[in-house]
Amino acid sequence: MINETERQQIIALVRREVVPAIGCTEPIAVALCVAKATELLGVRPEKVTARLSANILKNAMGVGIPGTGMIGLPIAIALGALVGRSAYELEVLKDATPQAVEEGKRFIGEKRVQIDLKTDIREKLYIEVCCEAGGNRAVAVIAGGHTHFVYLSRGAEVLLDLQTAPVAEGEEAGALQLSLRKVYDFALTAPLDEIRFILETARVNKAAAERSFQGEYGHGLGKMLRGNYEHRIMGDSVFSHILSYTSGACDARMAGAMIPVMSNSGSGNQGISATIPVVVYAEETGKSEEQLIRALMLSHLTVIYIKQSLGRLSALCGCVVAATGSSCGITWLMGGGYEQVACAVQNMIANLTGMICDGAKPSCALKVTTGVSTAVLSAIMAMEDRGVTSVEGIIDKDVDQTIRNLTRIGSEGMNETDSLVLQIMTSKS
Repeated sequence: MINETERQQIIALVRREVVPAIGCTEPIAVALCVAKATELLGVRPEKVTARLSANILKNAMGVGIPGTGMIGLPIAIALGALVGRSAYELEVLKDATPQAVEEGKRFIGEKRVQIDLKTDIREKLYIEVCCEAGGNRAVAVIAGGHTHFVYLSRGAEVLLDLQTAPVAEGEEAGALQLSLRKVYDFALTAPLDEIRFILETARVNKAAAERSFQGEYGHGLGKMLRGNYEHRIMGDSVFSHILSYTSGACDARMAGAMIPVMSNSGSGNQGISATIPVVVYAEETGKSEEQLIRALMLSHLTVIYIKQSLGRLSALCGCVVAATGSSCGITWLMGGGYEQVACAVQNMIANLTGMICDGAKPSCALKVTTGVSTAVLSAIMAMEDRGVTSVEGIIDKDVDQTIRNLTRIGSEGMNETDSLVLQIMTSKS
């Protein structure tokens, strides 16, 4: 049984990890760091230098920045300095206007933005920003989490220094020990009023998908699937609707639409993938509000649990983890119990482990669609009591050990892959 103290810890954890974000969280986190350093400086910077870990650089190179029609870090940095407000956290650029974008372009054109790779660090999520003006400087550092400041200084005055302490991926890592069984029990037994807040993910992320159908975003995969192909090839079904809505929300987000989504563990795409398949399945099969709430909580908390050991950023595509969460939610909505939910996790990990992350970009919609289609197939298999067994590949009899096998591959085994991916991305002509 989960006691009251532990239940409140889990609720607080979900509230910290499932938050609104506008735009891809890596360039937005850089903009947040710039905004904070600018606020410490107290005046508009004459120069901004950003030193970034390889994983931040990889995820920020090819993604649209909300409200700008532009791609990449320079405009995110410029707007962070000009109109960013650190109090908004992952919505730091929501005050951006067309006038601010034009001013940002001039800021970039005047060579006031410098971006460097930070190589002498172990953290995969690391952002160091120095803002300078009139001989004065201010420094802000984010590490371990997209909004987690570990160092702040103004001139020679150090205002915050947590850099000597080990940087935990997600601040509370190790403070709360989860397992899939504990995740499942919490989602199904927590008082409904205490977890009703998770419904906001359904409202926000489904609205993002519906907005995407009205415009032209990214590769337009969601809109494409929702058109003739949905009827002629895939069929007008719950499955095709799951794919079109999930990929549509990703289309809009990766293209830089000024549309908020509810993120999970620092990723908007993870939040989308953990939410929309569950919402569409619940709505189109007539499930109750309580069932939707509990399925969403099961999905999102599963993602948080896996990301605790995988880390915020890794060589593995986050859609693998997020779609595993949604597969759990869908399996439960299909009438499955814990054994079927665990079976769905095993099926997901047996299939999608190894999908690389090659940065945030419009084609992430393709990977998200792959992930959520596998989520549905894994749930169907689980409900037929068919699962990948422990004699196959990296799957263990113990589902939690299987999860640890997945996260070891992503956090340890694929580090060389990560370096090679970044090398390929940065050497293209």
